[in-house]
Amino acid sequence: MKKEFTVIIEQDEEGYFVSDVPELPGCHTQAKSMDALLERTREAIALYLEVHKGRRTRTNLVGVQRIAL
Repeated sequence: MKKEFTVIIEQDEEGYFVSDVPELPGCHTQAKSMDALLERTREAIALYLEVHKGRRTRTNLVGVQRIAL
C-alpha cells in the first residue's frame, strides 16, 4: 500500500525550490528545478522511512493557515 505525504514547496531568493514534509520532522531537500526537487523529495522520504523504520515519528498534518498582521 502506498503512503501519501503532504509536501510544502517554496522558492528561495536564489531561485532554488525547497520542499518540506511536515509529517516527517526534519525531512526536507532543495533543487534548482521542480522536476529535480520532486525526485529528491521522493528519495528523502524513502530514506527517512528506512532510517526510522519501526519508530513512530510521523505526525499528522492538521492544516496550513495564512495569518495577516
